[in-house]
Amino acid sequence: MKIWVGALLAVCMSVTTFAQKGADARIKAAVEDLNQMTMASDKGIPQDLLSKASCVIVVPNLKAGGFIIGAEYGKGFFSCRKHDGVGWSAPGSVKLEGGKFGFLIGGKETDLIMLVMNKDGMQRLLSDKFQIGGEVSGAAGPVGRSSQAMTDAEMHAEILSYSRSRGVFGGLDLSGTAVMQDEKANEELYGKAITNKDIIDTHTMVPSDAKPLIHALDRISSRK
Repeated sequence: MKIWVGALLAVCMSVTTFAQKGADARIKAAVEDLNQMTMASDKGIPQDLLSKASCVIVVPNLKAGGFIIGAEYGKGFFSCRKHDGVGWSAPGSVKLEGGKFGFLIGGKETDLIMLVMNKDGMQRLLSDKFQIGGEVSGAAGPVGRSSQAMTDAEMHAEILSYSRSRGVFGGLDLSGTAVMQDEKANEELYGKAITNKDIIDTHTMVPSDAKPLIHALDRISSRK
């Protein structure tokens, strides 16, 4: 019993510690994740999928601990293609809860990137909350230089997920994970209360702290 209580407290403290870091620190971590997870040689995120994605979500230092009911596992940011298909929007803030993290249980940190592959998935992303595997179909994304080896499930998924844990890259099944907008992080980043939907729909300008994230997306993705 004491062992379980100790583990519970340890994971709670680790989750809280990262959650308390500022938005600027999380953006820097997100930029690093994007660069490393898209340049991982034959094990990175396929370039053609990046080029097709409608939105990209980056959650650095996702915290494990699936045995904690209601624990907040991670905070991150997303950006979507502009309406003309050229360039990326100002970022919105998200947080993840729950889900089947499987091998992650035990407090391990994992960096996560999710590709939203169509406009339906994008509209769900702009809502207050949705569940992967519920309102939105999801799958562990294929790795490599191209997506030619995609399965039928991957081809029809609205969200493809990728992870990096202790240097190991791969797809990650996030079925059951709830994705919610992070109102506090948006207020911190923009200096006012603003929803993810308003950020995208009103063509909000990119805050100076978030420009490195948008520059990274411009650099690693293109749409011909």
